Amino acid sequence: MEFNEKLQELRKSRGLTQEELAEALFVSRTAISKWESGRGYPSIDSLKMISRYFSVSIDELICPEEIISAAAEEKQAFTGRTIAYISHSLDLLTAVLLFLPVFGNGGDSPTAVTLFGLTGVQSWVKIVFLVMIGLVVLNGLCGMALIRFDRPTWNRHRLVTGMVLSVLAVAAFIAARQPYAGILCFALLVMKTFGMMKLRNNNEYK
Repeated sequence: MEFNEKLQELRKSRGLTQEELAEALFVSRTAISKWESGRGYPSIDSLKMISRYFSVSIDELICPEEIISAAAEEKQAFTGRTIAYISHSLDLLTAVLLFLPVFGNGGDSPTAVTLFGLTGVQSWVKIVFLVMIGLVVLNGLCGMALIRFDRPTWNRHRLVTGMVLSVLAVAAFIAARQPYAGILCFALLVMKTFGMMKLRNNNEYK
């Protein structure tokens, strides 16, 4: 009998629903559903909690081959979360563009100014800059909030959205002849691209 079948049997023997077991183990119902359907394994810590809760040994719960699979899956999930944290942190770091003097102010000033001090462009251009930066930062905030949920698809969507928004920001700054802001955004984009490549390789060669 495989782990998913054993877990179902133990849960039903206690007369528990998936929601009730999830509350007892301090995990989401989605996690219980995934484990019982054979679509994944719990982390080592969760295995220990299941073992204690049902008063069975880990060896009774899961075979050595499944432990290896569980460890590999946990490592992959940790890598994914780490890359997501870094990527979303870079999105949040885009907020420095609001305060760093990296914008050329045209003929109005011979020195660079902050975005709030920018007067040498039309108002709508400044608004575009503010909106682009705001969207990137908002995506980073949403991504940080979603990492704690067991929703890989949502996290991937936030990562892709962050990449697209960064590309648009670079294009907007370069088109408006603001090279320093464009270079800073481009540097953040390159770092996020390396993270996405690492995540892709991690998923392909798991």
